Amino acid sequence: QVQLVESGGGSVQVGGSLRLSCAASGYTLSGGCVAWFRQAPNKARERIITNVGYYADSVKGRFTISQDNAENRLYLEMSTLKPEDTAMYYCAAKRRGPCSTDVFTYWGQGTQVTVSS
Repeated sequence: QVQLVESGGGSVQVGGSLRLSCAASGYTLSGGCVAWFRQAPNKARERIITNVGYYADSVKGRFTISQDNAENRLYLEMSTLKPEDTAMYYCAAKRRGPCSTDVFTYWGQGTQVTVSS
């Protein structure tokens, strides 16, 4: 069974940086379709970055996705954080299908990121 477990969230000041991690089991990140999503209060869940080159305009140039295939772990490096980055962050993976779509099969439980001034 697939499990995705995020960690690394917390509180950070405006302009700061944070690194999120997603430990995957039952799913091989190498060659897979994986992504980070976020959901702010009263907002729809938003796909922000993928391992196939997609970046939301809101995070482009500030967030970077990477993975450690030996550890089967996914990362999200966030910098120049803004209050509007405050959200629950989720890692996600596809069971199959085109990597270009925003429909994902497996989800982590989320980790909270709060950016304050």
